[in-house]
This record gives sequence, C-alpha cells and structure tokens, in this order.
Amino acid sequence: MSKLDQLKTMTTVVADTGDFDSIKEYRPTDATTNPSLVYAAAQLPRYRNLVDEAVDYGMTRADTLSARTGLVLDRLAVLFGREILAIVPGRVSTEVDARLSFDTEGSIRKASELIKMYEEFGIDRERILIKVASTWEGIRAAEALEKEGIHCNLTLMFSFAQAVACAEAGVTLISPFVGRITDWYKAHEGVDGYAPEDDPGVKSVRKIYYYYKHHGYPTQIMGASFRNVDQILGLAGCDLLTISPKFLAELENTEGDVPRQLDPERAREMEMEKYHLAEKDMRWMHNEDPMAVEKLAEGIRNFTKDLRRLEEYVRQRLTAA
Repeated sequence: MSKLDQLKTMTTVVADTGDFDSIKEYRPTDATTNPSLVYAAAQLPRYRNLVDEAVDYGMTRADTLSARTGLVLDRLAVLFGREILAIVPGRVSTEVDARLSFDTEGSIRKASELIKMYEEFGIDRERILIKVASTWEGIRAAEALEKEGIHCNLTLMFSFAQAVACAEAGVTLISPFVGRITDWYKAHEGVDGYAPEDDPGVKSVRKIYYYYKHHGYPTQIMGASFRNVDQILGLAGCDLLTISPKFLAELENTEGDVPRQLDPERAREMEMEKYHLAEKDMRWMHNEDPMAVEKLAEGIRNFTKDLRRLEEYVRQRLTAA
C-alpha cells in the first residue's frame, strides 16, 4: 500500500484544492477551498463555464457593480463547491469573507446566504462546512450557526486558547495551521527545520487532539497548511488532514510503513486540566502566545488580500459583460 492509502485507514483525507482533476485523481473524502484556490482555478479555460454562470447570476439579480460583485463571489464559491460535491462522498468547506472576521452578525448573515445558495441546488447543508476565522467574534458566529444546523470549520487556528473556545462553542471542526506555526518558530529560532517529534506545528495539533479526546469534545480536528510530508505523517490518526495535491502525489507515490501517531485511547490515560474560557480569558490566553497573535493577524490580512484579487477579477468580468 502507498503511504496515502495507509493514511486513509486511520485519518479522513481532505483535498486542499479547487482543481477537480486533482480531486478525482487522489479520491479524498472531503475537500476544502478558499478565495486563492478559487481564483487560481477560475483562470483555467476548463472552468470558464462556472465563471460565466456566476457572472450571469450577478448580472440578472443586481443593478450596481458592487452588489453584482458580491453576488458573483458567493455564487462562484458555491458553484465550485457544487462541482466538488459531485466528486467527493463527504463535505466541502466554503469560506466566509475574511473581512467579516470581527463581525459576528455579518458572518452569520453571509454563512446563511451561502447555505441558501447550496440548498437552491438541492445540496443538503450536512455536506457543507462554512469556514469562519477563529476570532472570538467568529467563534460566537459559529456557535449560533451550529444551533441552526449550519456546520462550521473554524480556520486560522494557531493557539490552544482558540481551540478550547471552539470546543466549548460546539463547532463541528477546527483547522489548526501546522505549517504557518512552524514557519514562525523557524524564523524566530533561526533553524531550517525540525524533526517531526519536535515540530512546533505538529506538537500544537497533538496537544489539541489529546485535550479534545480526553475531555470528550465531539469537535473534530483537521490539520492544515503543511510544509512537508513529515508533518502530515507526524499527525497520522488525526481526525482529518487537508492536503495539497503536491503532497497527495508524494504520499501516493511512496511506500513504507505509516505508524499511527494519534490515538484516542491514549488520551483517556492522560492528566489534563479542563478550561472554561470567558471572552476575557480567551483573549488573554491567546495574547500570551506571540506566535498566535502574529499569525492570526497576518492570516486575516492574507486571506483578505486573496479575496480582493478574486474580487478584482470578478469586477473585470462584470465590466466586460
């Protein structure tokens, strides 16, 4: 068996791409997208029909360029999600505008609009995960959405405080950013890399995993943002792992044993304090982690930058139309 096939026996593999051909090739259970992935895919001639469909939708339902742009962005995300769900047996993650990261009501409203679009295509909301930033405001939005049966994937996850708050809010899934955590430590410690056992990003996810399993939280953990295959294999046994086509190919083309690294049975034997975080507690605990503070702020800025690039592309298409 390839390492990818072995990994699939203990972890749900998720494709981190908007490219349908890659999803078909590596047969993941779920898939996740974001504005940068949608932008890259939208440039390809084979997906031109989806862009045209989204532009037509915006043109016929709004009168101003601004309103049309917003509708096209949402429709494009949902159209890519629709096509992905025709390939994968599980779920797709669709992202809320990063500029709503500190807007609870705005995030709830946008998530509801996206779900409504999916349901217009006859797609059950059980197959959709709405991606929301793991800010205090985003977590509160996700808590409210979960109560309405809208499942959420809390992204831009860097601190243990964020993970605790998400579990207490009852969110469906969190996405700790392994590679970005490691990037920060490499830069600040002046090293080129780490062994899997010492990798700060891997250690962060392992800590969250054992905390959740020890205390019986149903929230799932999906490791994300990998820099190398060793990070992925260092989390074998995690609930889910979202992996780019580059690393899916490397795993598919490599043989060798893949030992389980994360085991829920082991969690039950551990001694772990349980936290209950009010807003002030979560903000303080998060603030005490300089890596998490820097990477969360940077992540929101970068997600917004990617969205604006997609937004400009959509405006150009609308103007041409």
